Amino acid sequence: MTELYDVLVVGAGPAGLAAAQAAAGQGARVGLIDAQARPGGQVWRHDVRRAAPRAAREAIAHLHGVEWLAQHSVIAAEASALRVETPQGSNLLAYGSLILATGARELLLPFPGWTLPGVTGAGGLQALTKQGWPVAGKRVVIAGSGPLLLAAAATLRAHGARLQGIYEQASTATVHAFARQLLHWPARAVQALGLRARLFGVPYHFGSFVRHAHGDTALQVVEIETPNGTQTIDCDLLAAGYGLVPNVELASALGCSLTYPGAHPQVQVDAFLRTGVANVYAAGEACGIGGLAVARLEGTIAGHMATGNTEAATALLPQRNQARRFGDLLTKHFALDPRLRKLADQQTLICRCEDVTLGELDAFSDARAAKLATRCGMGACQGRICGTALAELGRFPRSGSRPPLFPARLATLAGAATFPSSDDEYRGSRS
Repeated sequence: MTELYDVLVVGAGPAGLAAAQAAAGQGARVGLIDAQARPGGQVWRHDVRRAAPRAAREAIAHLHGVEWLAQHSVIAAEASALRVETPQGSNLLAYGSLILATGARELLLPFPGWTLPGVTGAGGLQALTKQGWPVAGKRVVIAGSGPLLLAAAATLRAHGARLQGIYEQASTATVHAFARQLLHWPARAVQALGLRARLFGVPYHFGSFVRHAHGDTALQVVEIETPNGTQTIDCDLLAAGYGLVPNVELASALGCSLTYPGAHPQVQVDAFLRTGVANVYAAGEACGIGGLAVARLEGTIAGHMATGNTEAATALLPQRNQARRFGDLLTKHFALDPRLRKLADQQTLICRCEDVTLGELDAFSDARAAKLATRCGMGACQGRICGTALAELGRFPRSGSRPPLFPARLATLAGAATFPSSDDEYRGSRS
């Protein structure tokens, strides 16, 4: 079955919601797709115990005239169309214009013990908690870098977790310099003060990072490097995240140009968020990590551009440029300590899907050769975790994407409109 949309938006986070609303406001037939069951993305993920922020509720409520396509995973790109998989079957969604609001994922860096049960990303544990994962009474250590640590900590505390401390790898001087810069962004300053108030009494340490996680069958103790030496902490859960990485797999599959401001690529766009592919736009974190304000502004700009409303898009450019400068500030002040890239030893698992250690990759200089010989990156995550970590470690950059972008049923790859009734049909992509 093929559906045709004037504008198709991929990703229902803040950028995607804004893009869909702007495009629908021009009378276009708009489809908004996301792999999740509810709109909101990672930032506004549904919380089983707490109401969504007002901005999220309003953005979702204003999706007038937008066709919400839940649990649609993009598997491959075809000529002016996307092949998607749903729980019920497979569809081909054709479009006049396409907006990529694919967001970002968490950067996880390997260290001894990082694959123990009980060790997650900071954003990962926040998402699990919102979905009902029991954390009440659990002793939790939060470590890594950036404002996400505070947001995750606030969610965990609200759900009853016992926070043992927040350990930021950036130095005290660097974080204080960043805080002073918030005077130029009053709304961000108010948000930061609100988070700190909700975390009153929780120790917040700078220049500190996890060196090692210990446990027999699950996490029991973490070793933390601090400016005053190594500290050990008993805990039940460790949430360690080192920022965000743009999701560019679909953009790459479409032939969009990518740029590498650092170890990780982002979609290359012009001032009006046009990619190098005709009628394809990108907005938000896929174009570089910038935060919520950037995502909403760029989503709106992309929605206007996709429907030919250049005048409305132009009016928003000054606000967008100002918001983007905040993203640059984050990148500068929360740059990762080089010591973090040296924590993994030869026995540390890098690809947890295929049980490949760092030492097993020493003989390879590129991702393709390593994949062929060790199966590194051929598991369910399709290299999104290990490939990103290896790029950050300077081993080799992520290679280009090819379909399927996510593990898919064979029926989807064959273009079937509906699936067999059996739940046991092989589901996988190990190319």
